[in-house]
Amino acid sequence: MSILVLTSDTLIGTPATGNLEYNGQFFGTDSNASRAQMQRITQGTAVASTSGTSIDFTGLPAWCKRITVMFAGVSTSGTSVPMLRLGASGGIESTGYGGSETTCVGVNAGSYTKSISTGFDAAYDWSGPEVIGGQYIVSLIGSNIWVCTWTFGHSNGARMQFGGGTKTLSGTLDRIRLTTANGTDTFDAGTINIMYEG
Repeated sequence: MSILVLTSDTLIGTPATGNLEYNGQFFGTDSNASRAQMQRITQGTAVASTSGTSIDFTGLPAWCKRITVMFAGVSTSGTSVPMLRLGASGGIESTGYGGSETTCVGVNAGSYTKSISTGFDAAYDWSGPEVIGGQYIVSLIGSNIWVCTWTFGHSNGARMQFGGGTKTLSGTLDRIRLTTANGTDTFDAGTINIMYEG
């Protein structure tokens, strides 16, 4: 058995058939003995969510199988809830989302749930000003079918947001958009970034 150990981001030489390892992390077996076939987690460039009605991350590679969308201190100018939408080469898609979102509020205050259809809502409602942190995780099942789960906490109130849903795209995902449900309220605080992996 041979072990390939990578000590930098650049692979030098051709590995023999065997186990692939990068900085102590096991990646599996190189079955064709021609090159190391592994995908590392790639982080995007953080965007200040301080203006505009939408924030797009484009150029996602075709091999992408999971995307994490991170919010830190994000808020908007009005009462329209932030949401995540997915897109392919034809553009961002705003219909065909299924699932639900729940808000848990206060001690013994109960919870509230609604269904989704036009995007993955970050919150049940959005009375404004709201400030949230958390993340979406979007994963590919196959055949352009994506599932999404999300968890957000409010830093200006005792509330948590949870959700889950699905979306079948018209083609291979290559972009995502953070926007507001009404399309007119703007982002006015915080930072958003993504990570993606194969």
